[in-house]
Amino acid sequence: MVYQISYDLKKPGQDYSGLFEAIKSLGSWWHYLESSWLVDTHYNASQIFERVKGHIDQNDLILIIGVTNDYAGWLPQKAWDWIKSRQLQAA
Repeated sequence: MVYQISYDLKKPGQDYSGLFEAIKSLGSWWHYLESSWLVDTHYNASQIFERVKGHIDQNDLILIIGVTNDYAGWLPQKAWDWIKSRQLQAA
């Protein structure tokens, strides 16, 4: 399933490379928006949070939510192609 991971990282100058590597390790990923990733993974939202929470500070904010077939926005075509191909695999 595809999940969106969105965050507000509140600590200026903090090294969040561990968070980014943890997200990449979850499965196939797409990262075009600065504070948002899409990840195609076999983990559920709670499991994803458990795998990444050690890489954020307590004042940071994070949202992990499943992506449905109901989506819209303004992104490059390659982004829509990535989303659509993952949604078709999950169907």
